[in-house]
Formats: sequence, structure tokens, C-alpha cells
Amino acid sequence: MKKIITLGLFAFAMFLGTGALVAQSNKIEVNKKASEKTEELVKLIKCDNDKKDQVYLAIQEFTQATLDLKNATVVKEGAVEKIKTLLDTKMQGILDEAQYARYETYFEEHLKNL
Repeated sequence: MKKIITLGLFAFAMFLGTGALVAQSNKIEVNKKASEKTEELVKLIKCDNDKKDQVYLAIQEFTQATLDLKNATVVKEGAVEKIKTLLDTKMQGILDEAQYARYETYFEEHLKNL
């Protein structure tokens, strides 16, 4: 009887661990995509390290929200536009006018289909 209970607890622990691995895998994927996109964008807009960090965080948040939408079973109308608008607003606050213009061009080519 003890062996059955132990085996059941072990199986339950393995089940819980699997969910954590999937969540960790998603976070790694988001960080990787955000890092790649940030490096591409920083080369284009030519900004300092402080702005680079802020841009990375904004793109990371956008990438996570986009992934969450792809995995959602029900998506509210306008959710995609809302996250794009949020990213756009953050970038306006981070970048100067010339950098923001280059960012808009980059976004249309690379990020809108992320």
C-alpha cells in the first residue's frame, strides 16, 4: 500500500514538474526572440545601452503578450491592436523622433508578424 501511495505521489510530482518546464521553455523562447529583435533594432536605430535595455524590456513584454495570444483559446476583439499600441507608446517614450521613425519602419517589416 505504501508503494502505491509513493508511486502516486511521484507521478503527481512529475505531472506538476512538466507544467513548470513548459512555462520555463516559453520564457526562454520569449527572451531569445526579444534579444534577437532588440539587437537588430539597436543596430538600426543606433541607441545607447540605457535605451537598449528599455527597448529590450518593451519588446520582451510585446513578445510575451503575442505568445499568450497565440496560446489563448479565446481572444478578445482588438487585443492584437492593443498590444501593438502599447509597444508603440512605450517606444515613443524611449526613442527620439529620428530613432522612432526608423523603429516604425523596422516594426512594419519585422515585428508585426511576430
